[in-house]
This record gives sequence, structure tokens and C-alpha cells, in this order.
Amino acid sequence: MSLFSAQLQPGRGLGFLLLGATLHDVLTRLKAEPQLFPQLIVVHSPENPVTEPICIALRKNGIRLRFDGPEQRLRLIEIVDFTMNHITFKDRDLVRPSNGVASSPGSPVPGESPAGPTFRHIYHRLLGPTYGGEFIPSGNGEDQGLYVLSYPGVAFNFPLAASAYSPDKDVVSLLSSPSSQVAQSMAIFSGNSWAEARPTLWTETLPSVKVTSLLPRSKDVYPDEVSLVRLHGGGRIELFRKWTNNAFVINLGETTPQDLVRELGPPSAIYRKNDQRLVIHRLRTASNTRSRPSAGSSGRPDDLTDTDHSSMNTGSEDSDDEAAVEDAGNNAFGECFYNYFYLGFDVLLSTPVTPSPPPPGQTAEESPRGEIKAHSPDRLVVTKLVLHGNVPGSYEFNRHRRCRWEIGYLGDTGDGTPVNSESPFEHIEDRMTEKWGKLMIPKHDESPQQRQRGMVLNRGWGDSPGSSCELLGGWEDSGARRVDASGDSTSTLYGFPGLVFEVLKNGFVNAVTVF
Repeated sequence: MSLFSAQLQPGRGLGFLLLGATLHDVLTRLKAEPQLFPQLIVVHSPENPVTEPICIALRKNGIRLRFDGPEQRLRLIEIVDFTMNHITFKDRDLVRPSNGVASSPGSPVPGESPAGPTFRHIYHRLLGPTYGGEFIPSGNGEDQGLYVLSYPGVAFNFPLAASAYSPDKDVVSLLSSPSSQVAQSMAIFSGNSWAEARPTLWTETLPSVKVTSLLPRSKDVYPDEVSLVRLHGGGRIELFRKWTNNAFVINLGETTPQDLVRELGPPSAIYRKNDQRLVIHRLRTASNTRSRPSAGSSGRPDDLTDTDHSSMNTGSEDSDDEAAVEDAGNNAFGECFYNYFYLGFDVLLSTPVTPSPPPPGQTAEESPRGEIKAHSPDRLVVTKLVLHGNVPGSYEFNRHRRCRWEIGYLGDTGDGTPVNSESPFEHIEDRMTEKWGKLMIPKHDESPQQRQRGMVLNRGWGDSPGSSCELLGGWEDSGARRVDASGDSTSTLYGFPGLVFEVLKNGFVNAVTVF
């Protein structure tokens, strides 16, 4: 296996691994080079996969990549074994083996130890002088700790005996002892120093990272990514770009394929499969208003819960073909999904249908929508949006980038936090039931606290849904290679007016369908 060679960029990244890059982008790039990165291990919290940090361990490369849970952005790059990679800074090697002859770890000759960069090499030749660092004791009662030599955007850990540490000593004198001269690890982060960066490491707003810097594609159209989708009800959806004040509004039943391409660029793929396996549930929807109240009269068999027509399959890779986009916009028989894998959602294009009604109490000013615009009968418009959570441990993990969303018409939760993609579904269900009131209660049920019964979804059964509700074939249908073969293929669907939630066993939402 060849060594991973990269240029150190303090405060920015390591080679193509850039701080602020999304988990989906980084994993996709790493998987594209299996010879260089033969082992990828995704470490996450099974109980809180969307709130706790996520780690990618590259054990064959001596690197750890840490992402925050809500946004899934790269926050910290750690080098834990300098012998498994080749890192340079301004054309100087971080570690310089001495012609294959290993010297003692305490050698005073700069760069002579192959185990890691020496203090003298870092301080006198590579990065230069810096302010005094901090000593972090081990915490287990042992006389051993770490001294952090910190620069803007990069820090080095040196093992140091607690008995040898004194805040009165200067940094050069402190690290002149042979036992502390070789760095044990290195961290790349955003901030002036490691001590300053730690409190806001997982929450700091990071600059935009264009997809072009990570994954070159065939077109030169790269709009700013969508960082938040706000759901207003009544078919009105706002897509916000984090580093601007601009928002693109999608009105279900009105927005055209040309509108999407103009604002979002061409999709990554176009999926044309039409799944009819939920047609039986139209009658159930008409009599049970827990799901969309008007689904029974819409004449469409898939309006209830086709939560993910694209996360398992890619029907065709013609998204960058402008002729295909134009054909989809004018051909009624071209009903399809636009797959925006790098934005985290899919868009269903079909003939116009009336979107779900606005929530109770919403005024005309809050929902400035009239009737559906008069399109020609064979004109396709946006009728559905599928937002993907990219939750670690789910069966379709890393098919899409994580898409963050919030339900605008529910307001805050009392502590200033909106109901959003990080909220446990139990809390979302309570707020939705409270908002929609009697519309969420079956006629035969007098208890307003009665929970609705979910519909089981299994993505691993191919075309044999049996008594469950499996909307598309398994991951293997697309020929893609999953990062974690142990992903759970079973989830549960819960329907509300205008929304369907796909909920994992841990109680977090994996996908939301807006119709």
C-alpha cells in the first residue's frame, strides 16, 4: 500500500481533506481510492447518531476524521501515526527518515526520528516559534500527560511527565528533555489555538467548501449548497443557502424542472421508476386522516408514503444532459425523480396535483399561495420532495448528503429550538398532533393521546415486500458499495398531512417526504 501524501494547510485541511467538507463528500472521495484507503471505519453513537460527533478512522493511514452530528461537517483532522503517511508543509517534510537508519527517539538532530516530528524540527525549522502551550494531565493518577504545542490551526501533542511540568518554564526548556521530543499526534482545526478552539469545535460556523475542491464533475455549474430546508405547509418550501441571505422557494404544483435547474443546477441523476405497491393504501388514507386527508381523491397511488425513490437506485446517469432535462419538463410520461445527492434531497416531477392543505391557523399572509398555476396538461412540475438525513447506521447511509430541515409552522419548542431534523420523532409527533388537532385522531378513537401505528419499511427484501411496506429494492440494486454492511434495513413510516417521516429504531428521523 502506498503512503497517503498530502500538504499540511493549518486551519484549512490536509490535502483534499478540507475542514468544513461534508461527511458524504469525504466518504465518497475516500471510497473512490480503495488502494490508498483500504479500511474505512465509521464510529458513531447508536443512541444519538444525529447529535453526537461522528468519526472516520483510517487505521491503515494513521488518520482520524471527526465530524459534528447535526451538519456532518469535518471539524477535526488527527494524525495518530506519522509512519503511515507522508505530510509536507511548504515543501518541507514533517517527518524525515534518516536514510533508513532509525535513531533514538530523543535524538537532538532535527527530523532524524522516523517515529514522528521532533520538537526542534517543528519549532526551529518547520513552523517557527509560538506561544507557550498547555499541559493536559492523564486524569488516571499516573505521572504522565500531554503537552500541547499549539499554532493557529494546528497543534502537536508531546508526552510529558507531570512531575517535569512547570508553568514557569518556557516552552523551549520544557521540551528539551529527551523523553518529550517526538510528537505523539497532530491535530488540524479551525482557530487561533487548540485551547481557544475546543469550546466551539463542534458548533463554529465554517466557511463554504465548494464541491469542486473535492469531487470534480463534468459540468462547471456549482451553486452554493442548500444548508436548511424550511417547511411552511400548504406545499410551500424554502431552501436556504447558509453563506448568503438567499432562499429558493419551491411551490408544489407550480415549480418547474427549469426552475430547479436554474437555481440548483442539474441533478446528479434522474430516476424514472414508478412504484405502485402502495396503491392499496389509498382507501385507508381516505378513511383515516392521520395521513394526507386528500390523498384518496388525488388519483395518485404513490402520494402516501413513497419516501425514497432514489436512495437505493439510480435509474439513469443523464442528469447533466440538458436535453434530458428539457424532455422531462415537457413529457407527461416522463414522471421522474431528480436526484440531488450532493444537496441531500430528491424531487418528484409529475403532472400538477393540489398540494396538502396549509396547517390550521395559518393566514393568507403566512402562506401566500393561490390555486395551482395553469400549466399545459402535459407539463411536469414539482409535486413532492424527499429530504434525506444520512443517519449513520441506516441502510442507505452515504447515498445522500445530510439535509437539515425544520417545520416552520410549528414554531419554537419553548427553549428557542425549532422542531427540526435533530428532534426525536416522539417530540415531533407530539407537536404535529397538537398542531393538527382532531385531524390527527381517528373517528373511532376518543383518546387524543393515542399514538398512530407506523408502517414497517424494509429496504433489504428486494421485490418481496410481503406484509411490510418496502418501496424500492435494496441498496445492491444500484450496484453501489456501502461503507457499513451492518446497516439496519428496517424503519417505520408515520404519515401526517403533507408529511411522511421515516423513523429508525433509535427514534430519529431518517427521511421526510413533503407533498
